[in-house]
Amino acid sequence: MLPELPFAILILFSYLIGSISTAIIACKMLNLPDPRTQGSNNPGATNVLRIGGKKAAVITLMGDGFKGAIPVLIAHYLGFNMLDVTWVVLVAFLGHVYPIFFGFKGGKGVATFLGALLALSYLVGLGFIITWVFVAKVLKISSLSALIATAFTPIYFYLITDNLASTYVITLICLWIFYTHQSNIKRLLSNQENKIN
Repeated sequence: MLPELPFAILILFSYLIGSISTAIIACKMLNLPDPRTQGSNNPGATNVLRIGGKKAAVITLMGDGFKGAIPVLIAHYLGFNMLDVTWVVLVAFLGHVYPIFFGFKGGKGVATFLGALLALSYLVGLGFIITWVFVAKVLKISSLSALIATAFTPIYFYLITDNLASTYVITLICLWIFYTHQSNIKRLLSNQENKIN
């Protein structure tokens, strides 16, 4: 086995890679407005889709997903246990939400969390995707689909991994996602949230 990378260094790396804003980079590359100043002012794939179209949104979605997946894959490779890896997921997620490179004002974290989930347990990630797609098809509201898929994720995670300690960390991330979606929840309650075209 390779010499173990100190956990603190991996945590720092996870936060820094999470802090890279794919939305801002994609918009600059494609000569689009800064997503922090347009639409919902959120540097995430949904807002980028609104202001720049599908190409920019796909780049943002993929980039944000890889930010979550890469630290998890490294942690797996280095032999860290499941609980340690879920802390890596949390820190990468926090990097996206509170990026050091952009004044600690980032996105809502769903794509980064999903990328990490797929790397952590592809069955859990698949459960998230299936739930999101099903709800989106029925209700046609992206944020509500993400919130419902997020709410079910700790259940999927525990049933698949049978790891209670790690489930607590995943649950913490899911609660944080609800926190980052406060404005969406208010719009949902007032029936003002945008629908998927």
